[in-house]
Amino acid sequence: MKHFKSLSQMHLENGWEPPQHPLFSVIGCQSGCTMPDREFTSDCYMIGFKKFKSGVIKYGRTPYDHSNGSLMFVKPQQIIEMRDLELEEKGFMILIHEDYLNGHALHDAIGHYGFFDYEINEALHLSPAEEAVIWELHDKIRSEYFTNPDEFSREIILSHIDSILKYAQRYYKRQFINRTDMSGKVITKFNDAIKAYFRNAQLKELGLPSVNGLASQLSLSPRYLSDLLKQETGKTAIELIHIALVSEAKNMLKTNNMGVAEIAYQLGFENASYFTRLFKKQTGLNPLEYRKVQLN
Repeated sequence: MKHFKSLSQMHLENGWEPPQHPLFSVIGCQSGCTMPDREFTSDCYMIGFKKFKSGVIKYGRTPYDHSNGSLMFVKPQQIIEMRDLELEEKGFMILIHEDYLNGHALHDAIGHYGFFDYEINEALHLSPAEEAVIWELHDKIRSEYFTNPDEFSREIILSHIDSILKYAQRYYKRQFINRTDMSGKVITKFNDAIKAYFRNAQLKELGLPSVNGLASQLSLSPRYLSDLLKQETGKTAIELIHIALVSEAKNMLKTNNMGVAEIAYQLGFENASYFTRLFKKQTGLNPLEYRKVQLN
């Protein structure tokens, strides 16, 4: 598998014109363009808007949802696989080498945008109005990119990149609400998956349920699942797992005489002290105090 350390190398091997800047580039594609088959990683953040006529793209080795015009976000070192791609409409790709962000506020801020960790069926589908906003920002970036650089160029470009990311955050919120196939149903499926985990006695054998494991069952990436649950319930996936564990612990404390250490073991905790800390954080009481209150 190919790893591209530089933009120049990536441009050369994909048959693109050399980049205007060694650490930043904008690639445009008109209707009907094709892209060579490729499986690769890079040291770049990638922001792309594309609608594919045919072919397959995989992000993290899972099929990426690109059935409609959509924005995709890729972080450095993420595996990308492309096969037989042909664009149906015009698109663009913005490549930002990690080093281009050094010394800028976006260097740290970009890590807080969870959509760089999204994977399967999680592209951002734009409405016509949203698409127009993104294209306007793209055009400003492209104009600055092809203008002779000066002391303001990088700051202006990154300010527009920051705007794209902020709009993407807003549009994802809209997508969470509007996607009727997902919105309002994920928490039910998530809770059902946790209950099945408890019911099948997997806690003692496999340990505590994990966000990764539950996300895999629901065919979602862990970050997308957590963001979607946060939108639906106000709580992240790990917070909901903790609530379910404490709820199960409460039932066990009220219905049997097992000690705290045995209950912790039955629930998949590696040690009783972690279980006790989590229980007290959720209830304000340690397990023995809770049992005493319930029995009185």
